[in-house]
Order: sequence, then C-alpha cells, then structure tokens
Amino acid sequence: MKPFVPSLGCVLAVGLTLAQGFEALSIAAQNGTCCKALEVAGLAHVLYPTDEQYVNRTASYWSVSAQLTPECIVQPISTEEVSKAVKILVSHEGCKETQFAVRSGGHTTWAGSNNIDNGVTIDLGLMNTTTYDPATKVASVLPGSRWGQVYATLEPHGVTAAGGRASTVGVAGFLTGGGNSFYTAQKGFACDNVVNFELILGTGELINANATDNSDLFQALKGGSGANFGIVTRFDIQAFDAGDLWGGTVSYPKSVGQQHIEAYHAWTENVNNYQEGSSIIFWSYLPTVGDILILAAYEDTAGSVAPAGFDKFMAIPDQLSSTMRVASHKALTDELEQPAGYRQNDIRIYQKIVELHEKFVDEWKAETSDPDFITQLMFQSIATSFTEQSIAKGGNVLGLDAEPDNVVMLLYDIAVKSPELETRAREKLKASAEAMKEYAASLDGAVTWTYMNYADSFQDPLSSYGQTNVAKIRAAAAKYDPQGIFQTKAPGGFKISRVGL
Repeated sequence: MKPFVPSLGCVLAVGLTLAQGFEALSIAAQNGTCCKALEVAGLAHVLYPTDEQYVNRTASYWSVSAQLTPECIVQPISTEEVSKAVKILVSHEGCKETQFAVRSGGHTTWAGSNNIDNGVTIDLGLMNTTTYDPATKVASVLPGSRWGQVYATLEPHGVTAAGGRASTVGVAGFLTGGGNSFYTAQKGFACDNVVNFELILGTGELINANATDNSDLFQALKGGSGANFGIVTRFDIQAFDAGDLWGGTVSYPKSVGQQHIEAYHAWTENVNNYQEGSSIIFWSYLPTVGDILILAAYEDTAGSVAPAGFDKFMAIPDQLSSTMRVASHKALTDELEQPAGYRQNDIRIYQKIVELHEKFVDEWKAETSDPDFITQLMFQSIATSFTEQSIAKGGNVLGLDAEPDNVVMLLYDIAVKSPELETRAREKLKASAEAMKEYAASLDGAVTWTYMNYADSFQDPLSSYGQTNVAKIRAAAAKYDPQGIFQTKAPGGFKISRVGL
C-alpha cells in the first residue's frame, strides 16, 4: 500500500467526496422510506437488493448496460396496483425526493432507459397475460408481455398480430416506439394496429385512449413513447387471420457482399409491389467465426415458398447455412433472437457503409485485442406503403409521411463485455456512424428520421418526427401530465421536454 500524501487538491477532493457521500446517504434514506411506504400500502412484491428475486430481475435485462441498482423494485400485479404505486411515489411525503423508472420487457439497451440507480423501478413483468376476443378479433395484452407469449396465445385461434420479429422483445416499448414487423407493408407499423391504450396518469387516474376517447393522446402514444404521458397497463390490438409463414435465416461469406447490396437495392424498390415479403440483411462480426458474415432473414407472410420477390437473393451463391422452411409466426421470431449478456438508395452508399463497418471491426480488433464482441450492420427497407397503411388507420406521430420515397433504415451496433470497453466502443461507433451519415449526405442520400426503438441515449428521435408531430406530443404531455411527473420524476426514456423544436 502506498502512503497517502495530502495536498490541497487531494484534501479538496476528499471534502467533496464526503459531502457527496452525505448527500447520497440522505437520498438513500429517503428512498428507503419510500420503499417501505410502498410495502405498507399493501404492494406485496417490493424487492430489495438482498432479495434473490431482485437479483434475478436485474439480471433479466437484455443488455448488461441497463442492469442498474434501484433502492427497490416494485412489481404490480394489476392496473389497480400500478395506480397505487404511482400515487404513493408522487404524493407520499417519504417519496418526495425519490425518482422512479418503468420497466416493461426490459429490452432497451442503454442505461437509464428502463431502470434507475437509487430510486424505485416499477417492474411490470408480472402483468404478462394475453386474452383474445374471437368476436372482435382484438387481443388484450398486458405490458409485461413478450411477443413470443402473445403469438403463442393467438396461434391456436388461427390469428396473429403485427409485433416484434424476435420473440423476447417486450410489447410496451415496441408499440409506443412505433414497431416494425413482418407485416408493416400490409398493416402499417405495429402501433397503428392498437385500437385502445389503457394507462395510468401521473395522478394515478386510469383512462383509455382510442379513436373516440382521448383521441389526441391515442395518436401521440403511437410513436411518441408512453414515457411522456403515463404507464400503459393494457394494449388492445387488432389481430388478423394468419397461417404459417415461409422464412428463416441464411448465412453467407462477406465475399458475396456486392451481390447482396444489389439485391437489397432492388428489393427496396419492389416492396410496395410485394407487400407479403420481409427481408433484413446484416453484416455481423461473430466471435465464434472470427470474421464478418452476412446474415439474411427472409419471410413471406402468405407462406409461399421462395416466391419471385426473393429471386435475386436466392441466386446469390455460397450459402454457409440455411434454416428456410414453412413455420409459425412464433417459431420464426424465436429464431431471430440476439445474444444477451453484452453491453449492447444509392448503391454507393451501401458500399461505403459496408466498407466503414469492416474498417471499424479491423481497428477494434487491433486496438483492443478483444476477441469477444459482436457487431451488427443491419439494413431494413422502409417503403412508402408503410406510411400509407398508417394513414389509413388514423395516423401516428412518427413523421414518415413527410418522406416521399422508399428509404432504408440502418441499425449499427456493437456488443462488448465490460463497461470500460463499452465506453470506448460508444465513442468509436458514433464516429464511424457519423462518417457513414456524412457520405450519404454527400450523395443526397441522408434521411433525418430516427427510429426510436433503435436509438441510443445520445440521439433525439422525437425531434426527427418534425415540428407538427413534436407539437402534438408536447400538447398531449401537457394536457395529460400537467405536473410533468413523467418528464422529471420519471426521467428515463426519450422526453418531449428535452426536444428543442
């Protein structure tokens, strides 16, 4: 042990640390009182860091980055208990300084989006059932549900819903952030298929938002994030008849990248003519291979095997593996899972993006000597038919109606194993992405819209929706949460109060 040699700087630092420590102790005591208030009110599932279930719930976040340490976790089992929890957190004297977070599926990757350090996390995981009404074909889904659970409930009835393409994705954040599914070209975004939102406001009041009741809030919730208005406690979703799909994943060596670029360019221009199809392609560095592979997910929602819309893809040689088959909606979403436990239409634009991704991978391997990381460079077509379907169902606030052309959405990420590597990776990934955007802009190929469900903490998806939609979201937040509870006391997520427009 080295001797401590005091100096002015060290003494000042120690003094500040002690002051901050006393403040932290005060806040911790306040939060502890608040947690006890939740218990005394009769909420049976209040979990503390020493509880095994607290540890299990924390570990169940998909991204390690989101695994924070609240003073306690409260797990309501009903809408009434959500209301009770909110009333206590907002009004109880012991909760005056306590902030809270709301967790549904827990699939958002970045710290603070759905969890909180020191405060209280409302974990909706015990509210996870789906009921189906055959007369109306409406599925009522509770907010802690995962899409795999929803599909499993609906399939015996011969129906499905427009939802997540990976079965463990949570329902609530997916829907209030928009929701891109296998069916978007036919049904609009997943949020467009919600016919009613039940939610608890910052006062603890229960309301419903639909086409006739609180219709301004109804539209704002379709893409504006529930984190701006309250806690959604039930989604009523329009289901539809569906049989098995044809689909699966195919892997290729990166040497056939140019063929994939040409095929995906053509695919994007044909989506409006072939609305039953869905295609995602991504370049991914995989540690098990030690190199970049091309992975492609192909689906035909009508169950047609290898239809003509996929001809250009099917002609690409050198397949390394394939799981293509006819299977249920749930089975295909079970397959499209990504590993957990990490800290996660100009052809020339595709080419440059692929080139910059490979450069990023090579530099990361050389600079960090980190063999255990995964990257994704994922392309997804966003066709004008998506918006046409949305408008036909009453519209949302995503703002894509301002884009007159078919576009391609890019998801670019890296998953690493330590917080130190995460900090470094975020900086390098952001710089690499900026280079991609600059090149696209130089060819007049950049689109400003940002998809909330893929956005990182430093991004501002709400502002990309345009002034008209920002105004709608802001007005709804002011009307239904006039005290700004979900802007300040529940700080997680993308907040309309932080948008500069």
